[in-house]
Amino acid sequence: MRLSPGVTSPDFGLRPSELRRLRALDPPWRIQKLLDDLDYDVAGAHCRSPRRALRERRVQCMDGALLAAAALRVQGHPPLLLDLEAEHDDDHVLAIFRGPTGRWGALGRSNYSGLRYREPVHDTLRSLALSYLEVYFNLRGEKSLRRYSVAVDLARFDPRNWMTAEDDLWDIPEHLCHVRHHRLLAPVEERALARVDRRTFAAGLVGRQGEFGGRR
Repeated sequence: MRLSPGVTSPDFGLRPSELRRLRALDPPWRIQKLLDDLDYDVAGAHCRSPRRALRERRVQCMDGALLAAAALRVQGHPPLLLDLEAEHDDDHVLAIFRGPTGRWGALGRSNYSGLRYREPVHDTLRSLALSYLEVYFNLRGEKSLRRYSVAVDLARFDPRNWMTAEDDLWDIPEHLCHVRHHRLLAPVEERALARVDRRTFAAGLVGRQGEFGGRR
């Protein structure tokens, strides 16, 4: 198993039963299936560690990405996150990974159906982020995605025991707010964006929970 820098134990503090469960989620689309099967935390009241998410069977965007990153890690991938920034809308966080050809894919839990799994077919993180543009919209029907972050390696939070902590991990999304982000579109392209059509809007809300529930 490839370990992240500074990690000497292959179990990352997880119990054998937790390791078995996460290792069984290979290939990565099986991780997405687990995320989809969990209850969605509409209120976004907690930021759970992967251990808590497995136990409570409840996630929002952020702790869903943490759980996916933990599953990828025990399978030998680095635990990487990508932050998507929006205007007049909530941000969204994904766990990202490289497929067998080295291209990027993503995993995520969202209250919007289009902001979830991506096959590992994208040559760059920009290409991966762009794949969410058409289905990333607010309730006014505006396409709201504007920026994407550099890849963030969660190994930096190993001293925080992010995979097993019992307290909320709000310091991780706070860190994501301050990492470097790249503009996805030129200003002229942003101004020219069409509104989301009715069919795409309806499809994006399939399975949405809560009257005002956002992505996180």
